[in-house]
Amino acid sequence: MKVLPYRVSKSSLDTLIIEKDEGVVLYDKLHQHQDIQLSYIVSGKGAFIVGDTINNFESNDILIFGSSVPHVFKSDEETGLISSMISIYFTLDSFGNDFFELQEFQKVKHFLIKAELGIKLKKNQQQLREKFISIAKQNKLKQFIIFLEIIEILIGSEYETVASFSKKKLYSDIEGKRMSAVFELALNNCHKDISLDEVSNIAMMTPNAFCRYFKQHTNKTFIQFLTEIRIEKSCKLLSKNNELSIAEIAYQCGFKNISNYNRKFKSSKNSTPTDYRKRMSL
Repeated sequence: MKVLPYRVSKSSLDTLIIEKDEGVVLYDKLHQHQDIQLSYIVSGKGAFIVGDTINNFESNDILIFGSSVPHVFKSDEETGLISSMISIYFTLDSFGNDFFELQEFQKVKHFLIKAELGIKLKKNQQQLREKFISIAKQNKLKQFIIFLEIIEILIGSEYETVASFSKKKLYSDIEGKRMSAVFELALNNCHKDISLDEVSNIAMMTPNAFCRYFKQHTNKTFIQFLTEIRIEKSCKLLSKNNELSIAEIAYQCGFKNISNYNRKFKSSKNSTPTDYRKRMSL
């Protein structure tokens, strides 16, 4: 399977595609596809990158990725947990060119436009759980009815945007493979020192050319991006592991200096690591 573009397998007669991914890891290659993707995380946890931003996922999360938005999942393999995700794929013209232009679906269309760069639901996850689990077991007509019920719940839900980029960046196959290799290196080795020479070699570019290339494609330097990955990894440890000290967490996430970790964390999360841990334990 090509890294980019990823094509959702379907026939010319299919409107909705329902897929269940299950395994130690989810599809962990940077990819983009024309279909809008609604995903329910049945089990597992880890990190995902959408566009230029790193986020965490866990069981019961509902994620939406717009058409052609680059994204990649990285399950926490060390937990030994099986990751499972049910996804619904469709396009704005899956049901005819004018379907979402109907008056009854204007709210739906506006919601999908807002969700174009990627969002995560902040409530109604449990309400949607049964819908996602049920939809894969139904015939085509019932799937369409449940899909509309899911959409109705989604448009009335609170959500947060998961990407900070202002516009979608479409990758060629060569660019996708290059960025996928860079992301994989950063996600798998964020606890280690990663030199500019090492990452530029992975990208098969000179250090100066890589720095320009990465900034152009993500709106940030590689060091900024790597720091964000480390901060998000530390957030998981702060919220789940009370036995580790702040200093131990900082070290495990690749920070060699506790003062630097505290400063970077507060800049990213507008909170100190200690306050964040207290808030997550409530």
